This record gives sequence, structure tokens and C-alpha cells, in this order.
Amino acid sequence: MKRFAELYRRLDATTKTSIKQAALVDYFREAPPEDAAWALHFLLGKKGRRAVQSRFLREWTARVSGHPEWLVEECYDAVGDLAETVSLLTPDSTPSNAEPSADLTLSVVVRDRLLKLADLEPEEREPIVLETWAAFDRLERMLYTKLVTGAFRVGVSRGIVARALAEIAGIDQASMAHRLAGRLEPDAETFARLIAPTDERDGGDPLKPYPFFLAHPVPSDVATLGDASEFVAEWKWDGIRAQAVCRGGAHLLWSRGEDLVDAGFPEIAEAIANLPDGTVLDGELLAWRDDEPLSFHVLQRRIQRKTVGPKIRAEVPVRFLAYDVLEDAGLDVRERPIEERRARLEQIVSALDDTHVAVAPIVAGDTWEALAARRDEARERGVEGLMLKRRGSAYGVGRTRGDWWKWKVDPYSIDAVLVYAQRGSGRRASLYTDYTFAVRDGDALVPVAKAYSGLSAAEIREVDAFVRRNITERFGPVRAVTPELVFELEFEGIQPSTRHKSGVALRFPRMVRRRTDKTPADADTIETVRALLPDP
Repeated sequence: MKRFAELYRRLDATTKTSIKQAALVDYFREAPPEDAAWALHFLLGKKGRRAVQSRFLREWTARVSGHPEWLVEECYDAVGDLAETVSLLTPDSTPSNAEPSADLTLSVVVRDRLLKLADLEPEEREPIVLETWAAFDRLERMLYTKLVTGAFRVGVSRGIVARALAEIAGIDQASMAHRLAGRLEPDAETFARLIAPTDERDGGDPLKPYPFFLAHPVPSDVATLGDASEFVAEWKWDGIRAQAVCRGGAHLLWSRGEDLVDAGFPEIAEAIANLPDGTVLDGELLAWRDDEPLSFHVLQRRIQRKTVGPKIRAEVPVRFLAYDVLEDAGLDVRERPIEERRARLEQIVSALDDTHVAVAPIVAGDTWEALAARRDEARERGVEGLMLKRRGSAYGVGRTRGDWWKWKVDPYSIDAVLVYAQRGSGRRASLYTDYTFAVRDGDALVPVAKAYSGLSAAEIREVDAFVRRNITERFGPVRAVTPELVFELEFEGIQPSTRHKSGVALRFPRMVRRRTDKTPADADTIETVRALLPDP
């Protein structure tokens, strides 16, 4: 565990990619394979279910620290991170019956002091957690608590991890990215196979997807990309990016987050079962009716379902729109030109002859002006804008700049009033950075969105100072503030919501700027916001 804690410290102490990569290389070369496998599992964002409820952890912290529970709660409110609060308040003394910290390797901790907790009663979990806290130093206690609560994260991307492992294995990053795709068991055998100089599929996952190719936003002047005739245009669909993988007589649907989504889309799973063996298609899962997409809000009724009955099938019909073929007859065709892949894709889907799978249409337009006019149709069509794919291009790995671009429609924008604030987490735990915004509803203000991104560090400090001077009420960690500051918010979409008093939910809201030229009386109204809702 000490080695894992040192890795966390090195990763958390820098923003430089080269230093992070060096830390990962050092760790993965030195750590026992079983520890390295679990470290990789957590670094890739894999999380199990919460092993212990936070209220128990706060109670146990009060008990072992000798502090009253109200003081623990106040400390938690000030720090903003439960695991860090635990690490600061719990003592460092080691009881005589605790195992030496050096013997508590990461794999031992996970096996004996993490995974088994979920199956125990609270009173049975307590001694295990307390003994582990006591055996660790402050940083180790914090990391263990983060693992227990499922809140572990550190500032390292999947790409950096792939580069570090590629360096160890002596292969290129793209090959390592493919090895990391799909299901990876956190065990020594899988890790050893992962860093082997050659990729042995035997014993691996034969149904792993390929790394997804991601697009960059277009520059402010789209014409700087070159001539419009150099690109193939498609609609940018608002669904779930997915790969249909068919190998060895089996088939799976993988989301971009590398989650299996077959259960939520049984019609698609049934359709792709008839694809030729050795086929991998890239595309979008969409709610679909009468030859047009339904909103993402509708599609959410399918997400993470373990079973989909006839009622949901009827109410939320779905389609898989394929826009690329990555593997054909067992051959990796990603390096072939996009036109060749497209032609083969159309042949494959046509032969499938199933209405639940179709090829994404090409959007006609030989000039930027013509494509801009088509882009203006996006919201009416229920899409997010256009995808621009350079002719002759290969299918890359990750967000490779130059060949795929997303040209989204301009976001929605409203002016709203700051009404509630809450402290952030991590480095922002001492600042009020998470805000709730409202619009006018007659003489009242009705909350419509929460946002925490978009402001500079200096602007956050200014708003934090305002919040502290103008708190009117307290609701746990939330502070009501004098409604005075007006902000311009942007958001990608809007949908009706019965869960919100305003009757709407905004998608991906973010702050653009503070409107110092406006007062709350100048903020938008709820009628203005609701007028943005798409037609039912």
C-alpha cells in the first residue's frame, strides 16, 4: 500500500504529463503483478459498489478520534472530502494486534479489507476498517477510505496510463490502448499478459472493442481546416457511442465508457448476432421512431437496465446507426481509407437486413456555406450538429487531431441569478465553487441549473468572497445567498423534468461570464427557458 500511496502522491503533485508518465512507469516496473493489476484497475476509473455508507465512517471517525460527531461534521464541511477528513482526524497510533503496514500490500488490502466489507453487517465492518486505519499513515488512510467509498480518482488520463505501459512493454501506444480496451481482470496473469512484448489473444478477451476514435471541436473559423470538399459530413447524433463486436460466434455491445450495454438494447443485440463473424462496427445507439431520433432524455429510460420488457420496447424503440467498420472478416481495417471502410459498411448492413441497424447517412454539401446551412437544421432534426471526417483518413486512436472534427450547433444561452452555493472538493474544498442558478418566475426566483465550471481562479475567488459576505440561510453544506449576481449560462440541451420544480432540466450547463451589467430584474424568465423545449 505504501508503494501505491507514493504513486498517488507523485501523480497528485504535478500537472506535467511527462512526470506523471515517469511515475507510472516506475510503479508498474517495481510493483508485484497482483498489486499492479489492482492499481491499473483503479487508475482506469473502475469502481466497485460503496463498501460502507459514509454516515458509518463519520460515526467511527468520531469514536476513534474522541471528537463529537458535530465537530466531525463541521470538519467534513470545511474540508469537503470525507476521506481526507478521516485521514486528518483519526490517530496514527498502531494497536498491537494490527498488521504491520508493510505487509498490507494493495492486493491484500483489496482482497481482505475492501471486497469482503460489502457482504458484512455494519458492526462486522467496523473493526476491519478501524484496524486498517490504525495500521496506515495519513495518506494511506485517505486512499483506503476513498477505495471504501468508491471515490478514488487522481489526475491521470487513460492515454498517460497507456503510454506508460507501452513503454514497459516496448510496443506503440495504439497497440497498448487496444490491449486496455474491454474487460480486464485485476489479476497478476492478466497484467503480465498486458505488458508482454507480443499480444497473445489466447487467454485474453476475444470480444474486446477497439479504442474509440474521438473528434476535436472545429476551430472558430471552420475554413481553416481546408476546403470543404476534403471532408465527408455526417450528422452528429445525440445518443450513446457504441461498438458492436462479433467474434467467435459471440457478440457484445460496448459503450464508449467500455461498459456492456446489451441488456438495455436487446433488439440491437439480437440483430448484431447475425453479423458476419469477425466484424466490429462503430456507431450510435439512439431512441428512434418514425425514421427520426428521439431525445436523449427518452433514451435514458434504456440506460443501465438489466431487463427490458415489452412495455419499454414499445415506448422507447431503438436503432443502431453504424458509421464505420473497424474489423472485417477478422481483419483490422482501421488503417484503410474511410471511403473503402464506408463502402464495406454499407454492404455489411445491407446484407443484415434488420431495421434495428442502419448506416448513418452522409450530409451533402461541397462548400462551408452549404454545410453551415445544413448544420442550422440540426436542432430541428434532433442532432447536435455535424461530424467532419477527412477523406482518405484512417480510423485513429483517442482524440487524434486533424482528421475527425465535430461542428456542433451553438449552445443555448440564458442569464440566471446565483441563489445557492456549496464548497467544492479536492483542491477547491475551501472555496464556494458549486453554484445553483435561478430565473424569474413572476416575483419569485425558481432554480433551473447547477454549474461549477467556466470561471477562472480569480473569478472563483471573487464569487467565494461574495458568498461568504451574503449568506442568508444554511442547509447542511449548502448556503443560500443574497440573489444579486447574474451570470450567463450556456448549455447543450433542455428537456422536460418532473423532478425539478422548474419543470426543465438543462444538459451540461456551464458559466460563460458574470454579467456585471445586469441585475436580477434583467435575468431571463421561466417562460423564456421553457420556450426552448423541443416540440413533444
